[in-house]
Amino acid sequence: MRGPRDSRNDGTTRATIQRNDGTTRATIHSMRNVVLDTNVLVSALRSRRGASFEIVAALGRDEFEVSVSVSLLLEYEATLLRHAGELGIAAEDAVGLVDYICDVAIAHEIFFLWRPFLRDSGDDLVLEVAVAAGSEAIVTHNVRDFSGAEKLGIRVITPKQFLHQLRGR
Repeated sequence: MRGPRDSRNDGTTRATIQRNDGTTRATIHSMRNVVLDTNVLVSALRSRRGASFEIVAALGRDEFEVSVSVSLLLEYEATLLRHAGELGIAAEDAVGLVDYICDVAIAHEIFFLWRPFLRDSGDDLVLEVAVAAGSEAIVTHNVRDFSGAEKLGIRVITPKQFLHQLRGR
């Protein structure tokens, strides 16, 4: 029987296992923690064939953790609503995806701002979440836009690279 799940800032998840003989054992499972750039969500809604769609489809399956902040969620929602028509989705579906992300992601409060750190202030809020969460990486189609993130210990990778890492390729 499994006990409660406790997600921690170091990117691991601790699960407490209760054995049938009454003894308890704790195990630590390593789980990747990432921040998704908004363009990954837009790309996922554009095509069901790409790596972005596979990542969004895997949300909530315990393959990886996604970290967010209120500001990033608002960015997700505004962008998806702005592009809903061209993506062929209803506004309710865009909001529904953001609501689902709220349910499965780990929310972080941001107590520091470095803006401007990157060229685009929209990218700064993604970087701030990654640092606050101690994330392994930012997943984005615009790797060059995050030049400098490595100075803060954050890797920047494409959705395809992230999928390869998840699958051990």
